[in-house]
Amino acid sequence: MCSSPSSKNYNYNEGAMDAEVVIEESSSTNGLVSVPAEAKPQKIIKTSYLKFETQDLEKSYSAIISAVKVNNGFVQDDNSNKSYNTITRHLVIRIPTSNFQTAIDAISENVSYFDSKRISAKDVTEEFIDLEARLKAKQTLEKRYLELLNKAKNVKEILEIERELSNIREEIEAKQGRLKYLQDKVSLSTINIEFYKLTSEAPVTTSYGTKMWNAVKGGFNGISVFFLGILYVWPLIVIAGIAIFLLRRWIKKSKK
Repeated sequence: MCSSPSSKNYNYNEGAMDAEVVIEESSSTNGLVSVPAEAKPQKIIKTSYLKFETQDLEKSYSAIISAVKVNNGFVQDDNSNKSYNTITRHLVIRIPTSNFQTAIDAISENVSYFDSKRISAKDVTEEFIDLEARLKAKQTLEKRYLELLNKAKNVKEILEIERELSNIREEIEAKQGRLKYLQDKVSLSTINIEFYKLTSEAPVTTSYGTKMWNAVKGGFNGISVFFLGILYVWPLIVIAGIAIFLLRRWIKKSKK
């Protein structure tokens, strides 16, 4: 807990704060001492991954988009790629959570077989409640420090209180950002869809004449590489030539 920002006593008694906003570490699971909160609706993040083969990419795409529009969703990301014999399209769909299962069923109606179909749900209710409680505590603490700031009597006290306020504000913004992120994931479910089509592209054949010409060019390239290699080692060739010349002279003198 942030202590009083000055050696003076500001009569700032954290124990006098409401039980909900006391943020001293305790034996509770989240480190908060809080009064029992009213039961809140569950916060569930739902996601799905669908993968299937299709014979008509455009027809499948149109069927998916139709199902998305009917369920008030939208396409967040759309990309395509092509490999040797496969054309693939990947969509990231955002759907209101209340229409999540309806959208999955509508998309599935036009698919005879799924290579992969995965649906998951993550309960973030506890994290949501914990963040709200901590946010409320930090906001109350910020208010207390603002009151102390108005009572500060010198520059040192003002600077120390403002430093604490800056730290508290950073924590508040971080918690607000996390809450906003969770709320977005809870209110809009995510569906990843990957569908593909196999193609029958024949490999390019090479004529016999082309193969012969490639072989001739390969021969010339080989000769060029050979002579280039000789140029790289010419000092060794010169040294070897001189050594052979001197050796032969020495042999002739030895015979005489």
